[in-house]
Amino acid sequence: MKVLVSGGGTGGHIYPAISIIHYIKEKYPESEFLYIGTEKGLESKLVPSQSIPFKTIEIQGFYRSLTLKNLKTMYLFLTSIKQAKLYIKEFQPDIVIGTGGYVCGSVVYAASKLNVPTIIHEQNSVAGMTNKFLSKYVDKVGICFSDATEYFPKEKVALVGNPRAQEVAFVEKKTVLEEYGLSSSKPTIVIFGGSRGAQTINNAMKEALPLFEEKPYQVLYASGTIYFDEFDEYKDLLKRLDNVTVVPYIDNMVDVLVNVEALVGRAGATSMAEITALGLPSILVPSPNVTDDHQTKNAMSLVNKQAALMVKDSELTGKVLVKNIDKLMLDGKFREDMAKASKKEGIPDAMDRLYGLIQELT
Repeated sequence: MKVLVSGGGTGGHIYPAISIIHYIKEKYPESEFLYIGTEKGLESKLVPSQSIPFKTIEIQGFYRSLTLKNLKTMYLFLTSIKQAKLYIKEFQPDIVIGTGGYVCGSVVYAASKLNVPTIIHEQNSVAGMTNKFLSKYVDKVGICFSDATEYFPKEKVALVGNPRAQEVAFVEKKTVLEEYGLSSSKPTIVIFGGSRGAQTINNAMKEALPLFEEKPYQVLYASGTIYFDEFDEYKDLLKRLDNVTVVPYIDNMVDVLVNVEALVGRAGATSMAEITALGLPSILVPSPNVTDDHQTKNAMSLVNKQAALMVKDSELTGKVLVKNIDKLMLDGKFREDMAKASKKEGIPDAMDRLYGLIQELT
């Protein structure tokens, strides 16, 4: 099987695409792959590092305001379609899969015009502009939240979940917390604001540090590399706190998530897929800096099912953070009920479901 995948801009688009490739490669080692992205996007670093053949096109997003810059956007869109068609004709894929971002707009549209079977994958509860456009042309639309159905032709939609969920769902527990100076036998909550960190969460965490003293639970906080130096002035306090560890980044996040009781973080699509696949209770602080406020809508899909708590970014302080963590970590029954609700919302066989769509079309 020859599989062409495209997605770019954010990790939320790229990681599911890489997961798809890994799954098919494991199932059918003889399969061939091509990833089309942009030269400036995060995919240009992540994809080649996985030894996946990678080619680029030049594309940029539309500006929502009236501006002459959109003339360049239209020009790049049209020229990138031509380039994508050349790549597709050369590679001759059996299926083309788009996971979001402007780059997949050109690639998937080009594939549909060449009568190659196409699938798009929408990770969020609110559909992105590119996927809404492409849904008119593709054969199938895979979604992660049932709320997203309203944005697409119903006859094309299938609830498949996020491929990332299946990668984490069956990871076994291990004594990974010792690597961070914590105990594997004590209830632990992990806090992080994404790969780069989040300023609001970081500020709240600095206020919260002294409030964690003598709590019967542990806290592992990943600040993000750009905020880590801000904790230099708290070194003496952190030495005294044997239940709190602050690190710049957690490389083995999946292993950590399997070994903690709860999580505080943003409500990005990948995080949501991971925590529900694992059945983790969570305190979600949606980023306000995303299109259409989709993280709030992602979070509310769990809050409405009693599977998570939510705090607005504008309302997060150290005291609010600790109050919500206490609510979760000091009430075992409440935490257990939330864990069950979270697990119920998870789709641990997401990649199997998505592969089912691929099989239908090929």
